[in-house]
Amino acid sequence: MNLLGRLLRGLRGNASGVAMTEFALSLPFLMGVGMWGIESANLAITNMRVSQLAMQIADNGSRIGDTSTLTNHRIYESDVNDLLLGANIMGGDTIDLFEHGRVIVSSLEVSEDGDQYIHWQRCKGKKDFSSAYGAEGAGLDGSLTGMGPPGDEVTAVENDAVIFVEISYDYQPLISSAFTNASTISATAAFNVRDDRDLSQIYQRDAGNPDAVAVCTTFDGYS
Repeated sequence: MNLLGRLLRGLRGNASGVAMTEFALSLPFLMGVGMWGIESANLAITNMRVSQLAMQIADNGSRIGDTSTLTNHRIYESDVNDLLLGANIMGGDTIDLFEHGRVIVSSLEVSEDGDQYIHWQRCKGKKDFSSAYGAEGAGLDGSLTGMGPPGDEVTAVENDAVIFVEISYDYQPLISSAFTNASTISATAAFNVRDDRDLSQIYQRDAGNPDAVAVCTTFDGYS
């Protein structure tokens, strides 16, 4: 009995497992905070990448076309297709832009009546998303003041064009959507066309074997 009593008294005074118990109790909280931090960082990086993609597409869209020094530069459907394909490559497999999002490229110009309007528009991506400013031809009735946030719209000048890009992307959580309330990432960008461009139309390089047109009534990506 004396031996048992000594063992019980020694056990009562033993504190060697206290730290382990505290760690076990706090582990779920620490893991939750860690995963929230990782997901928040991934969301910030994805926001930045989508924003950069919008700027790169608009910038590249303002530069495409042939390089004739005798006439205004023509742009072709193949140029626009290459522009969109390049966006898919720049986005990478991590984002998978056209599988989870949509890109809309619009050419904002001035009509014969002096109104701001969308002359042509090309789209790519599986996400069900339409331009906030209307489809191709929007503004011919004088209803379009420009493209962009209210009060900060960009406008085209006569005989020139602005390439305006809209991206809507469904955020893909790295761990779980439980660690972020973000569902959709949106970005816009605009660049003036850099050279004297033939604004009459988008041409086909070979009318007998025309390139595909990335019309905005189709919701598809690149396989």
